[in-house]
Amino acid sequence: MVTPFLKAELTAAVTSLGYTEGNKYFKDQYCLEALKDLIRYLRRDDDTLGIRRELGQMKLVQTNLIPIICEYHSDETLFDVVLRLLVNLTNPTLLLFNEEVPTDKVTRNYYLQHVSHLQSYKPVLASDKLWVVLTDKLKLLLVKEPEDRLEDDKLLTERILILIRNILDIPITPEDEKRTDDDASVHDQVLWSMHLSGMEDVIIYLASNENERHFCMHVMEIISLMLREQNPATLAQAAAQRSLAEKQKDTEELVAMVQKESSEREARYKKMTASRSSIFRGTFCVKDVKSISEKNLIVHRTLTDGKPIDFHQNKVAKRKAKNRMPLPNCDVTRKSTLSIRLMLKEFCLQLLNGAYNSLMHIVKDCLIRLKTQDHDETYYLWALKFFMEFNRNSGKFRVELVSETMSVGLFHYIQTQVQTYSESITVDKKKAAVWSRRLHVALRAYQELLMTLNAMDKYGSESIRKSSEVLKSNVFYVPEYRELCLVLLLNYKETQHSLDYLKDLVETNHIFLKLFEQFTKGKRHLVVQNKSKAPQKRKKAKKKKSKSEETSTPPPTFDEIAVEISSALQEQPTLTDDIAPYDAASDLPMDDQKVIAMGKIQQLLKEAKTHLAVALLRTCRDVWPEGEVFGPPEVGPEHELLLLREIFHTDLPSK
Repeated sequence: MVTPFLKAELTAAVTSLGYTEGNKYFKDQYCLEALKDLIRYLRRDDDTLGIRRELGQMKLVQTNLIPIICEYHSDETLFDVVLRLLVNLTNPTLLLFNEEVPTDKVTRNYYLQHVSHLQSYKPVLASDKLWVVLTDKLKLLLVKEPEDRLEDDKLLTERILILIRNILDIPITPEDEKRTDDDASVHDQVLWSMHLSGMEDVIIYLASNENERHFCMHVMEIISLMLREQNPATLAQAAAQRSLAEKQKDTEELVAMVQKESSEREARYKKMTASRSSIFRGTFCVKDVKSISEKNLIVHRTLTDGKPIDFHQNKVAKRKAKNRMPLPNCDVTRKSTLSIRLMLKEFCLQLLNGAYNSLMHIVKDCLIRLKTQDHDETYYLWALKFFMEFNRNSGKFRVELVSETMSVGLFHYIQTQVQTYSESITVDKKKAAVWSRRLHVALRAYQELLMTLNAMDKYGSESIRKSSEVLKSNVFYVPEYRELCLVLLLNYKETQHSLDYLKDLVETNHIFLKLFEQFTKGKRHLVVQNKSKAPQKRKKAKKKKSKSEETSTPPPTFDEIAVEISSALQEQPTLTDDIAPYDAASDLPMDDQKVIAMGKIQQLLKEAKTHLAVALLRTCRDVWPEGEVFGPPEVGPEHELLLLREIFHTDLPSK
């Protein structure tokens, strides 16, 4: 808690920063020392956030910090200290409370008070001058070569990115919730200031540059917060001129609202004109509704209230416990103004064309190597769903723009995340709502992968359709992928999952079944994998079969090892010393040894040594590049899988 003495010290430090005269801010001679004192005070803040709330009531950010950073940005020492203080004061409230919304009444009040202070900061943080300063600072830092940057330069860059993240993360106010579509909210004003300052180009540069990969998660968070209120399909179809369908839809909505308002006004007027004393109310008989005496029910009410009869209106509703209440929907989507939508559409197109594949590859690598914070994979899954849906609805579907997120390995990654989130809902019941929202994000990513597969089937290129067939054969082969929607439907609970989640789950299951139906058309057999069962114990009375009666295990089919091959293609396997593509001491010509090498690949596949087969194929490609017998130099995993299928079914010598 803030004592009177500490409050007096905070007031003295704030008054020592400077003052505003007219439209210009003048700093005090003790401004730098006062800022450092405020930073030291914030380190002593307790769980009630007393110092932060006190500084929020003093409007420190609006009246002092923003003017200082705009007027004295050339002073590097002062800029760095102000930036540190600004980042500290704009940290998300949920982060300060360890990602748990407090349930205690007093602590919950502190939580809401800090949220209201952040919401009051956001209109000032939408200043065009502030964003120009931040953009210019970032450009000066990024123009340096990575080896020439100091450690302070890296820290300053990261602080600016964190400040941008904090500004975009500030929740909407109740006034913004009441705004109609096509009205510029405070969040839209922040986005427009970013656009005018050129910050979007800096973000795309950070996303596309391999040398800036250590900032990839900050960039991913910023992008997700920029587009958090947007519908990707609506954003992709935004145009400078409104379409006839949009005009027709707006007209129908307006007519429906006018009719509803006029009917309500007419009902109120009739009720007023027909009302009289309760003594002279009308008496009516209700047909086909029997009373206790087996005669028609008699009601005493006015003529206007004769139609709606509700026998439960005087009953006290049964109150539900908190743990039995349905989980509410938390998604907030709105249609921004046309200029904002066009700006965001251009941003998404630039990101897809130049940075999406590289950014998603870097983020996936960081997630696998555990170089990120906990639960950062939700940003990755959200970006996968948003940009792949945007690409599908942008008018011209291009698979190469999202090729990084179309692979069997990604299906496996999403399946494992879904399984982890589902188990965490039942284990960590206190945070069941948080785990449920993460599960919803993963489900939407899985749904978008299936939608993209469906779009690939209708693509004009034959190679794209074959790639879709390969991916579907792997998805339908593995039982974990096939039964994902079924397991989620069986585990659905109203208290743990929202209605939007159920809607998306049913739609995903429908898409999966349609793809499965299309895949099986024209095929007499579909090879799938079954879950292995524990062998049953034989009875003691049965005699053991002799070795002569035992049949040899047949070699596996290609479909049975397709999943292992796909996982091996995503890696970089190496050959062992006893396997070589050719024999340098042999007298056989290289063409004959090429055929023998293909036979070795086939033998390794039939022995289910998939990693060695993939490594030998890639080594042979380097040894015999002419003719592209083992594939072109820049071949992708999908084409390598088709090539291995062809080698597997060809009659070749094994040695």
